[in-house]
Amino acid sequence: MIVTVSLVLLFLLGFMAIALDFGHLFVVKTELQTAMDSCALAAAQELDGESTALTRATNAGITAGNLNNVNFQSVTWSSQGKVTAADITFKDSAYAATTVAANARYAQCQHTQSGVHMWLLQSMGAFAADTAAFPNTQNVLALAVATRASAQTACPIPVGLKPKAGGTAPNYGFQIGEWVNMVGNGMQSNGEMGWYNLDGSTSASETRNELGEPGYCGTKLGDKLGTPGAQTTVDTPWNYRFGIYKNSDPGPSVNHPDFSGYAYTSKNWTNAVPQNAWSGTPAAGSAPSAANFVTKRAAFASYDDTGTSLSAGDGITGLKLNSFKTLATPGTGGQHNMYGFSRRLVTAPVVDASNKVIDYACLFMLQPLSGPTVTVQLEFRGNAGATSSPCTTNGLAGGAAGPLVPALVR
Repeated sequence: MIVTVSLVLLFLLGFMAIALDFGHLFVVKTELQTAMDSCALAAAQELDGESTALTRATNAGITAGNLNNVNFQSVTWSSQGKVTAADITFKDSAYAATTVAANARYAQCQHTQSGVHMWLLQSMGAFAADTAAFPNTQNVLALAVATRASAQTACPIPVGLKPKAGGTAPNYGFQIGEWVNMVGNGMQSNGEMGWYNLDGSTSASETRNELGEPGYCGTKLGDKLGTPGAQTTVDTPWNYRFGIYKNSDPGPSVNHPDFSGYAYTSKNWTNAVPQNAWSGTPAAGSAPSAANFVTKRAAFASYDDTGTSLSAGDGITGLKLNSFKTLATPGTGGQHNMYGFSRRLVTAPVVDASNKVIDYACLFMLQPLSGPTVTVQLEFRGNAGATSSPCTTNGLAGGAAGPLVPALVR
């Protein structure tokens, strides 16, 4: 009986080892796969074709991946190493490896979690001739690939763009970098923008709500937009995006600005069409402080560049902002950095003659509003569904057109 029970216990130990240790490996695999999915989705969202895309994608992937816990939710991943830049690679449209930001279409995150301890399988080595068949640790690998695809719905601002006469998709007659008028009072012509309520209503207060936080999500192709009445308060949430506030406003911790409030008019940015304030070089005659927005965003510049108040007036753009006097503070330790989001690069619906959404454009907000009914300009940055579009949105992939969202493909 002793011999029989000993042999049976040996087999039971083997089955227990299979259940416990293989179950352990499966848990680690599941947790690691979640981390790689997060890494790939975060990295893919940054693949907008700009020169900094791969750097931003790598940093985003590392951050998102390492927010996950692996090996029974170990914060340190059992001290076996977490996601690094070497785990993230990029592929072009043919799925060949690339290090060229303009060609990157896919983000791949792949990580091997080594040193996963076996609890019982290693004990089986004592009863086997080949102890190497029962190592003390095992390795687990996970891989994920993501790209950007059109979203089913979008979260645009309540501004509609009418194509130029004869303009067709994808850019509807506009040049990338061209400044486009947003008519604040009255009906816009072809090639201009105007206020439109995304929910189809005509309420002016709804326009303000849709322009503020959290905005309006759920706009789809074919939706008929509403034409609101006289605007009276849209200048306030519009200017928040530039880090510009009235003295009575709560400020940037509540009403978040962009990473930079630096504005562009023909006074401080004299470039000919297409002006390309987003990433271009200032032409002769531009303001001494002038630089493209990518540069200003990296420096967390305020609307007044390095200024913190408009009480003494605005000497850069020449705009008069009346009761708006307080600015979000600039610099790495300032409020643009502390509370900022990407709020001036926006998506706007392209509308037809019957006010129906036919597509989405990517736009860069150039100027604050000196009043609720004035005309300002935005810069056309291309079709929001273009692979090179810097505009992104939140939502589910699966749409026919519009802003691109990250989606897992592998």
